[in-house]
Parts: sequence; structure tokens; C-alpha cells
Amino acid sequence: NAGRASQEVAALQLGIELGMTLIDTAEMYGNGGAEQIVARAIAGKRGRLFLVSKVYPHNASRSGVPAACERSLRRLQVDCIDLYLLHWPGNHPLSETVDAFESLKAAGKIRYWGMSNFDTGEMGGVWQLPAGKACATNQVLYHPDSRGIEFDLLPWCAAHNMPIMAYSPVGQGGRLLRSKALKAVAERHGATPAQIAIAWSLRSGTVISIPKATDPAHVRENAVAGKITLTDADLAEIDATHPPPRKKQGLEIL
Repeated sequence: NAGRASQEVAALQLGIELGMTLIDTAEMYGNGGAEQIVARAIAGKRGRLFLVSKVYPHNASRSGVPAACERSLRRLQVDCIDLYLLHWPGNHPLSETVDAFESLKAAGKIRYWGMSNFDTGEMGGVWQLPAGKACATNQVLYHPDSRGIEFDLLPWCAAHNMPIMAYSPVGQGGRLLRSKALKAVAERHGATPAQIAIAWSLRSGTVISIPKATDPAHVRENAVAGKITLTDADLAEIDATHPPPRKKQGLEIL
């Protein structure tokens, strides 16, 4: 509805004012509606922003990728998307998708391309393609209750100098934010559990955290979370309640 859309535009604009200049969206979100909201929020501010959008797997063919990208550019009202991702692995050959991404890059329609929801073996498949080493990132679910990527995907990406983008860094539905460990660490830092979860996701320096927020208070919270430095004791307390993986786990996807 119009009221909610205006609230989302305002939240995005507040985030930009507070220095959060990466905006993540996708053709899937709201059937393109999210990209239209982003367009409203960034009007006149494009130069200072880094825009990320994603193509549906069923659109990720050689001809489908450029068509989907044009629709996203039109909805976003921009000439170029900074980072364009394949939303999750699909049935079209990856070689076609990557070739299409490279063509879009050459045409100036996108600056970089990457993957989303790809596990280690799938990333290896991308890397082996002729243009695969141009893959800029892999966007995956990552928070203290979802740490499976630490076993092999995070080390693989670090070894290949590829940052991870962590979506849902504060979990889903609020369960994570009731964590005793996060609450205890938050009290020591004069922060909120959500801020601690975001700071935790950023602790290695190789992860880009993309929290969602439509509430102004949450936007303000998110903006300062990156300034929190967790101590070894903080991390040990979080590990005790939210242990790291001891073996390979299937990639969790939302």
C-alpha cells in the first residue's frame, strides 16, 4: 500500500543519510515493486550509492539475463547496476549466465556480477568457467544461528579473495535477538542484540552485512553497529551458545 511504500522510501533515505550507501534488491522482491521503491529513494542520489540487484534463475539464460536486466534498470530508473547477482542456482547452464553477465559488463549496463545462495562446490563450478574469476561475491544467509558456511564456503571465498555478503544477519522472526549470549554482550557494549549480531557478522573484515530495516529506529541502530568491536571474550560467549560447525552442512537458504 501507499503508506507502507512511503515508509520504506523514508527508511532507505534515512539509511543513505547515515552513510549506508549499499542498497540490495532483486527483481523477485515484490515482483519488481522493491526496485521501484528503491528508485524513489535514490532519485538525485545515484552517484554516492552502490546498487545491487538479482536475476531470477529461470531468467538466467543467454537471452533472458539482458532482458531481465533491462527491466530492472527501467524499474530502478538508472543506467547501470553496480552488482548483478544470480539469485540462486537454476537450470540454465552457468556458462550462459556468466557470458550474459560479461556482455552486460562490456555494454556498461552492470559494473560487477556475482552469485547468491551458492555452496562451495557450486562456486568451484563458477570459478572454472573462462570468465569465472570475475565473480565478485556470493550472497548467502549468515548469522550466529546459521554458521554452516564457516566450515568450507567462507574459507573458500577468503582463499579466492572474494567477500561474502551476509543476508539476514540478525536472523528471522526475532528468535536470535532473544539469545542470552547476544543480550549479555549487548549489555557490556551499551548496544542492542541486533547491533551485536551485525558486528559479529562483520568481525572478520571479509563479510559485507546487509541488514533489512524499514523502521527508522532500526535503521539508526544498524548504522552504528559497524563501529562495535567485539572482544575475544564476547566472541567466546557467542560461540558457547551458537557453536561453529564441526562438519559440512547443507547451505541454508531463505
